Amino acid sequence: MSLLLDRSGVRLTAGAEGLAVSGVVGFDVAAALAATGSDWLATQPAGTRVDFDLSGVAGVSSAALSVLLEWTRRARAAGLEVRAVHLSAPLSRLTRLAGLDRLLPLDEVA
Repeated sequence: MSLLLDRSGVRLTAGAEGLAVSGVVGFDVAAALAATGSDWLATQPAGTRVDFDLSGVAGVSSAALSVLLEWTRRARAAGLEVRAVHLSAPLSRLTRLAGLDRLLPLDEVA
C-alpha cells in the first residue's frame, strides 16, 4: 500500500485493489481527499477494476460519502470499473438512508 494522504487523522492509501480511507472524515479534509484520490484514479488505465474501501471511516460522515460519490463519478468517466465499495457500518447506514445503496456496488458491511 502506498500512502497518498495523511492529514488531520485521515489516511488515504492506494494498493493493487484500489483506494482505502481511514479516520474521521470531515469537510476540512474532504476536498484534499477527493482530489488526491481522483489524481490516483486518473493514472489508472481504462478498464482497470478498482475497489473503494471506506470500512475504516469512523462515524457517520456525509463528507466521506461525498468523496465516494466523486471518486465513483471520476472512475466511471475514466473508463474504470468500480468493482466493490466497502463501508463501515455507520457509513453503510447513511448510504442506505440516502438511497445511494442502489447506485454503488456495495460489499458486506465491515
